[in-house]
Amino acid sequence: MKYDLIRIRKLISDLKIIQDFFSKNFGVQDIFSNSKFYEIIIANYFKHIPIPGHSGSRDARDLAGNEYEYKHYKQTSSNHTWTFNDFSENLINHMHEYTFIFGHIDDENYSYPGIIDWYYRVPGIIMEKYLSIATERITNKRKMINVSPGQLESLGMKREQTLTVNASKYEGLFKAQLLRISEISEELEKLTGVTKILTSNKLYELLVALELNHKVNPENGGREGAHDAEDDLGRTYEYKVYKNENWNFQDISDAVLNKYLLDERIILALVDKEALKVLKIYSVSPKDAVPVLKRKIMMKIERANRGGTEVRRLQTTLSLNEIRTMSSFQVLK
Repeated sequence: MKYDLIRIRKLISDLKIIQDFFSKNFGVQDIFSNSKFYEIIIANYFKHIPIPGHSGSRDARDLAGNEYEYKHYKQTSSNHTWTFNDFSENLINHMHEYTFIFGHIDDENYSYPGIIDWYYRVPGIIMEKYLSIATERITNKRKMINVSPGQLESLGMKREQTLTVNASKYEGLFKAQLLRISEISEELEKLTGVTKILTSNKLYELLVALELNHKVNPENGGREGAHDAEDDLGRTYEYKVYKNENWNFQDISDAVLNKYLLDERIILALVDKEALKVLKIYSVSPKDAVPVLKRKIMMKIERANRGGTEVRRLQTTLSLNEIRTMSSFQVLK
């Protein structure tokens, strides 16, 4: 597939106009990352005002100043529960200060990106009491717990349906923006073969691929062993695309590291996600990067063992200073 570069760049420019709207009016940046896009769909339905930031802050407030935390899952997701990641005692002890909206996004029977068709509205004090007990038995390293509709109903909560006719038309504060996002996503899918490109890192990978004359892998979901892009000769590439020059490698296993060794290069890009612009692109050979990643993971495990703790996630980073010392280091942009 040959990309229509002119059309794709025009669509990305249109996305930036929408991004600028939310940044200028609400201080909400980078709406196509970290689930912020779906939070806007929920805020639109409830006529809430989005709150700037991602983790560590609430998602929205109503006109009376009451704050809300949104949780959502999509109909097409494999996990039909709401997830609390990296919870802490301090986080749980402050839940009484706000209200939760646990929403279901129907992205199967409605045009992408879908609508919120039902939800539970749960006072934070109820979640605080529930999670303070339920998390006592959690032993997973990531401090993660899932909450199901059945569990919410056991707490006395009732499912509430939305007016799906109005919701499907995105009636609310952000109708025009959401309809345009839907149109752009549909066209980008046709042009690239990537489904749901705006709700994954694929959008930013596409920005990098356009600079390098690569084609992004249309597969979503991060299947172990899947590459991120390839060139005209069929050579594969691993992409790391971040907002700073410190690139994170998550859930590292021997299988993942061995997969990297099959790639032609590891591409490390710096992207302004608010401006939807690629700032810098570097690359290194996997043969240089993999031994460094292995060594850093082993050092992390050894430090944890000495301190009597466990490593919650097998992840580490490569900084610009580190990759500059590698003999294969290249500046591509």
